Amino acid sequence: MYFHLILTDNCNLCCSYCRAKAFENLVEDEGECSLIIDESLPVELDYDLNVLYDFLIKDPSPTLTFYGGEPLLRADLIEKIVREAPVRRFMMQTNGILLDRLPAEIVNRFVTILVSLDGRRELTDANRGAGVYNRVMENIRKIRAQGYTGELIARLTVTERTDIVEAVHYLASNSDYSFSSIHWQVDANFTGDFPLRRFGEWAHDSYNPGIRMLVNDWVDQMKSVGKVLRWYPFLDPMEDLLRGRESRLRCGSGYANYSIMTDGSIGPCPVMIGMSQYYVGHISRSHPLELDPVPVRGECTDCRIRTFCGGRCLYSNITQPWGIAERRLVCGTVKNLRNALITALPRVRTLIDQGIITPGDFAHEKFNGCEIIP
Repeated sequence: MYFHLILTDNCNLCCSYCRAKAFENLVEDEGECSLIIDESLPVELDYDLNVLYDFLIKDPSPTLTFYGGEPLLRADLIEKIVREAPVRRFMMQTNGILLDRLPAEIVNRFVTILVSLDGRRELTDANRGAGVYNRVMENIRKIRAQGYTGELIARLTVTERTDIVEAVHYLASNSDYSFSSIHWQVDANFTGDFPLRRFGEWAHDSYNPGIRMLVNDWVDQMKSVGKVLRWYPFLDPMEDLLRGRESRLRCGSGYANYSIMTDGSIGPCPVMIGMSQYYVGHISRSHPLELDPVPVRGECTDCRIRTFCGGRCLYSNITQPWGIAERRLVCGTVKNLRNALITALPRVRTLIDQGIITPGDFAHEKFNGCEIIP
């Protein structure tokens, strides 16, 4: 089983698409559901780590992903848990600013590290703060020089500022470091700002055409160098299309990938912090292999592409944060992605038949923190 371990709700950045929204004057949210959040949830991890270890040891092969807030604000806990926990596989999602806080022997235990970068220096710093890009890249170079050989995934948050083609190409081939592993997530967190944004225009004129172009570029790369780049919004769905497999939620939330809150409660998704009505247990009294699933419900169950995107996002499926117009736009980006991949499928099969690539080239770590469907 996969577990996100939330170490702290604190963060050392105030990104424009995340915590900075709390300081904006936004209109009233048009969503269909009001959240009830457990306000007593501790900001920092607040339980005996031995209780966590007793829980994890019941799973013969657990994978633990450190998460926040910014998990490296608790580098002390990360180091302690990596040394002590009955876990062989560790992952982390981080903004990368504090990667130098961990000793090399700990960093090198991670099989995957997701680092938040939004593209070029100018865009990353505009979204995340001046100097962030240079600091992150310096830390990435440092951990590689100190022997880190695990998968390093550049994780973009994509907004109306983003030219998706330019951003992905830059991170895949820039001179500082080449990220063959890339994931991106569309900022569809319309927390009262949808009327203030030009999301629909951007999706129609820039993002959706950009996805179609990137899929073609991705397949062209297979043909020219015989390599399948690990661009996760394409990689995971294309593997299923090739094998004729249907998919549940591609992030694994609520059935294969659960989240341990700062009080030890177990939720279905790391975004659903404090949503206690959807908790499925507690590490002190639950078995990791016997957690109840939290299914996708509602209109997603009748959608014709349900088995492609799996419902896209459990959090949004439950909270219903979008009005009709917003939902159509977001789902439209998913349909565009599916159409682009299906259009490319015959080319990919031809490359396999010609021996230029193999089906095994699409194999990858499941539930590695990538939501997959942007």
